[in-house]
Amino acid sequence: MQDPIQRRLLSFDIVTKPLGPICNLNCTYCFYLEKERLYPQESNWAMSDKVLESYIRQHVAAQEAPVVTFTWQGGEPTLLGVGYFRNLVKIQGKHANGRRIDNAFQTNGVSLDDQWCQFLAENKFLVGVTVDGPRALHDRYRVDKGGQPTFDRVMRGIGYLKKHGVEFNTLTDVHKGNASHPLEVYRFLKDAGSGFMQFIPIVERVAEAPGPDGLALVSPAFKQSAKVTEWSVELLQYGKFLCAIFDEWVRHDVGRYFVQIFDVALASWLGKEPSLCVFRETCGAALAIEHNGDLYSCDHFVYPENKLGNILETPLEILVNSPQQHLFGLDKRQKLPRYCRECEVRFACNGECPKRRFMRTPDGEAGLNYLCSSYKMFFRHIDPYMQFMASELRHGRAPANVMAWARQQDSVTPRNHEPGRNDPCTCGSGKKYKKCCGRGR
Repeated sequence: MQDPIQRRLLSFDIVTKPLGPICNLNCTYCFYLEKERLYPQESNWAMSDKVLESYIRQHVAAQEAPVVTFTWQGGEPTLLGVGYFRNLVKIQGKHANGRRIDNAFQTNGVSLDDQWCQFLAENKFLVGVTVDGPRALHDRYRVDKGGQPTFDRVMRGIGYLKKHGVEFNTLTDVHKGNASHPLEVYRFLKDAGSGFMQFIPIVERVAEAPGPDGLALVSPAFKQSAKVTEWSVELLQYGKFLCAIFDEWVRHDVGRYFVQIFDVALASWLGKEPSLCVFRETCGAALAIEHNGDLYSCDHFVYPENKLGNILETPLEILVNSPQQHLFGLDKRQKLPRYCRECEVRFACNGECPKRRFMRTPDGEAGLNYLCSSYKMFFRHIDPYMQFMASELRHGRAPANVMAWARQQDSVTPRNHEPGRNDPCTCGSGKKYKKCCGRGR
């Protein structure tokens, strides 16, 4: 039987970088700023009209779904100005060919104003704003080119979005600076008006010496000496962060606030394929395109070895369905360690993103995800609640019924996210927690 990934992709997503890595901020943990080194001769970073029109035309033509979504990211796309995006929308209309065009727009929020938000509202853009929590937590790493804090400007931008009725969600990077304050972050986002939240773990490795491509933040395939950055979330921090927020959400906020990873997990408990690429068994249907038309396998794999080609030289559809991209997608499953293949939560995790698979399993096999212990903690913790909600949905009842059920369970089973020092470590190493992930705690 032919592997599903070998069939022509009828639908795929592309993170579009219309200004490449150019940004008005200098966030400490940003993995994309240094991609500027991949184009050392570049002087004009804006995606040209030629590339833009070719990309829009090819992207629409290659999709078979009635709705075609474009995702604009950076760098910082607002630096291109409203006029650039007005022209972009006209080009989309020219090539829509009866399809509905949806636009998603990721921004740091600092440049949003009345003009921007009026345009975004009129054209029904879904806007994602990056905010890492209250002032002190946000400003820990999210600073501008002069090293100045950005919190007030981001919140002003969110105010403009709300003023003009722009649909928006928040993306919160979870790093060493905010991971120990989950409820502070969650409650802040609710108060700020975010109804849909994404919590993205920051995990990067930095090479002792940059490679020939000039990049210091390296891929999991990097064989030379590298270490996890000081701003990366720690092994169990992300799991504790998610568990703490889940516990509040599942008792008080189901159906009122939406957290991406909770929604994706529920789909897994219902036996459905995860909508989020990092939890799918295979990947390859979420690519990235640079300002000059260069197409890469994934937003997190913008490295020379992952360049598929340029859409001005080779049609987009051929690049997306190329043997190189098929192999990239299959590798996620094929290179999964035996330790992961036999894991009880594999159905929900599938080894997560290959970008973070640079650890070794307890028996020494390569390819273990850095966040393995966090995901084991989280998925085991939410299991009874997910089972309850999945059952409610199967019987045509509201999953929000879990809130009353969860509070009822509290009187029976106490909540505890972290194992005792002498308990088995949640990473599955067979060692005591104090001798493994709990060292130094």
